[in-house]
Amino acid sequence: MHKTLLLAACLALPLTGFAAEEKKLTPQQEKMATCNKEASAKNLKGEDRDKFMSTCLSAKAAPTQQEKMTACNKEASAKALKGDERKSFMSKCLSAG
Repeated sequence: MHKTLLLAACLALPLTGFAAEEKKLTPQQEKMATCNKEASAKNLKGEDRDKFMSTCLSAKAAPTQQEKMTACNKEASAKALKGDERKSFMSKCLSAG
């Protein structure tokens, strides 16, 4: 009885991991789903939907905080900013939209 239960658990375990991996979407798939939801919420059809989807999918995602930090640091270094001047620049750069 214990061997049967153990065997069943061992056989089921890989399947649970496979199901979890299968549901994970790529960033492009997530973007497609988001654009689809937006188009549906706007009740877009036909050519209007196609244009919206094309624009939505080609739009560049907003930079992450990490990407902003890297870009602002690089710019501050290029300007050779130090001390309070660098802090002020970094604050403005990171809060810029």
